[in-house]
Order: sequence, then structure tokens, then C-alpha cells
Amino acid sequence: MHIRLLAVGDRQPSWVDDAFGIYSARYPREWKFRLDTIPTVHRNKNDKSRQAMEAEGELILAKLVATEQVVLLDERGKPLSSQELADKLSEWQTDGRDLCFVIGGPDGVSDAVRQRADSLWSLSKLTLPHGMARALLSEQLYRAWSLQNGHPYHRV
Repeated sequence: MHIRLLAVGDRQPSWVDDAFGIYSARYPREWKFRLDTIPTVHRNKNDKSRQAMEAEGELILAKLVATEQVVLLDERGKPLSSQELADKLSEWQTDGRDLCFVIGGPDGVSDAVRQRADSLWSLSKLTLPHGMARALLSEQLYRAWSLQNGHPYHRV
């Protein structure tokens, strides 16, 4: 199974890239993990329209592979403990399809992207900046893998 993260937002602070890189470098080789980014669509200062979100949604959908299992990171998704994530990761691995996590743009994702998602996962009840979500996702995937494999990284 290959795993990738498809994220809107191509420019992140260096601390995000550093944190993301620390954990993603620890992933098992068989994941063939990769990060794909989509540039954030320009918004006017007070633009409250859905145009940018819809445009980003089209870009996300164009990058998804029809056979991929899509997990949308969304505040309305199901919260998972680290152990629940490890169990869910095992389910996803058993399914046999490649796995793609999606982080949308600053206004969220379009309804079309939400409908394409196989599942919705909430990292937290808190509102997180996209860079923080990216770093947290990379750490939690490593933690889930370590739980699956009895690695001592996860301590209770």
C-alpha cells in the first residue's frame, strides 16, 4: 500500500517542513509515502464566496486516483485515539488500495471533495492551522505504525 498526503498550501513555515520531515522520514519504505501539494487559490481580503474553495476542490479531485482510498481531514470527521488510528490503519492496509489523506484549503473543501472521501477524520476539536495539521498527521501516522509493530515510540 502506498500512502500520500494531498494538501492545499504549497508554502509552509520551515518548522512545519522540519516537523513533517522528521516523522515522514521514519515511515516504512513499503509505504512509498509522498507529499503532493496544491497551491492555495488567491482570495481577496474580504471575499466570502465559495469560488476559491470550489477551484481548490477541482484541483484536489483532479489529483485523486479513482482507486485510492481517500481520508479527508475535517473538523466534522470522526475523532480517533492513537490506538484507534493504528487499528484503522490496519483496516486500510487490509483493504489493499492505496491511501490518500487530504487537507483542504483555508476555507475547507468543496462538497464534491467531501462526497469523494471514503472517510472523514478529525485531528482535534480545535481549529488547527494547516501547517500544524500537516505536522500532526505525520507524527500520528508514525505513532500508528509504531503501535502496529510493537515499537517503543508509543508509551502510555
